[in-house]
Amino acid sequence: MFIRYSLTCSSEDASQGFGVDVPAGYEPQYNAAPTHLLPVITQDSQKGFSFFYWGTPPSRANKKALGEKIINTRAELIREKPLLAKRIAHHRCIIPADGYYDWKKIGKKASIPYRFTLKNKGIFFIAGTWEEYEDEIGETLHTFNVITTEPNASVSPICERMPAILAADVGKLWLNFEAEDEIVAALTPFAEELEFYSVSQLVNFPDRNNKLVIVPAPAADQFGNLTLFD
Repeated sequence: MFIRYSLTCSSEDASQGFGVDVPAGYEPQYNAAPTHLLPVITQDSQKGFSFFYWGTPPSRANKKALGEKIINTRAELIREKPLLAKRIAHHRCIIPADGYYDWKKIGKKASIPYRFTLKNKGIFFIAGTWEEYEDEIGETLHTFNVITTEPNASVSPICERMPAILAADVGKLWLNFEAEDEIVAALTPFAEELEFYSVSQLVNFPDRNNKLVIVPAPAADQFGNLTLFD
C-alpha cells in the first residue's frame, strides 16, 4: 500500500515546474500522508493547485481502519469495476511530488523505509482520482486517492507496488476530458529508473513534516537495528 510521498520544492519552483498558480497557503510536504490536506491539480481546475484530503479528512479517519480510507486504487482494476471507470472518466487529478517512500520488509515485524526520486531529483506527476461529497453536517468535502501500478525494475527489489508516475506529456493527457482509453493504457510502471536511499524511522510518524524526514540515514528497522540491506 502506498502511504507516503514528498513535495519539498518552494512555491516558486512548484509554480514554474508544474505550470500552475500556487496559492499563498502552500507549504512544502516532507511527509505527505493519508488524511493530510494536500495539493492536487484536477481536470476542472488545471491552472492552479486545489487542496484535497488524501483518503478522508482527519475527523472521519479516526473511525476508519487504514484500508477503509480508499487511499489507493490499483490500475489493474480500473477496467474491471464500473465505479472506478466512471471516476476515471470524470474525476481525474494529478498529485505533484518530488519523491515517495516505501518500506522493504526484512521480517514478519521489521521493515526499512526508503525514499524514491527521479535520477535528476526533479518533480513529477502521480495519477489520481478525486471525489466530492457532503459530510454529516452538510459541509462539502473533497478527497483524492492515488493510482498504483506494479513496480518497475528499479523499485521491485524493495516493494511490490509503486505510484503511477506520469511523464510530463502523459500528465497533460491525464487531465484531458476527451482522453479515455489512452489514459488507462498509460497506467503502466514508470519507464525510467528511480534512485532510492534509506531514511530514518521519522517517516513512520505522519506528524513529522520537516527536512529531517528526507535526510539519508543508515538502513535500520523500526526497532533501531542496523541492517545490511542498504
